[in-house]
Amino acid sequence: MRIWTKDFTVAEVMEFGNKYMDKFLGIEVIEVGEDFLKAKMPVDDRTKMPLGLLHGGASCVLAESLGSIASFLCIDSTKQGAVGIEINANHIHSMTQGYVIGTARAVHIGHSIHVWEIRIHDESEKQLVCISRLTTKVLNKH
Repeated sequence: MRIWTKDFTVAEVMEFGNKYMDKFLGIEVIEVGEDFLKAKMPVDDRTKMPLGLLHGGASCVLAESLGSIASFLCIDSTKQGAVGIEINANHIHSMTQGYVIGTARAVHIGHSIHVWEIRIHDESEKQLVCISRLTTKVLNKH
């Protein structure tokens, strides 16, 4: 069952979702499913820590971006906005190169609170790199 307010294309989501930090880190939305949103992020000098491993903060940026964009797709953006109010992340496996793939799925979509689970895997989507939960608050525009 589709959870979005309309059928969004990847191009439409990239148009409003791939700006600022997402663009700087190379985050790209790659799939808009009926009930999930998927993006990839490179593991390179922008997203690594000095040890050469994927930085946990970069994983959090990917998770927060996916959950925030997903919330945006569930609301009437002419009347509302959505902002992250809490995020947690467990870093399970390290990465040194390639891409990570994040997939956001709704845990709860209410009128004022959304909760998203974001699983970040390696490129093959077999090795779990990070699991995160993001809570967003839906705000009415004035």
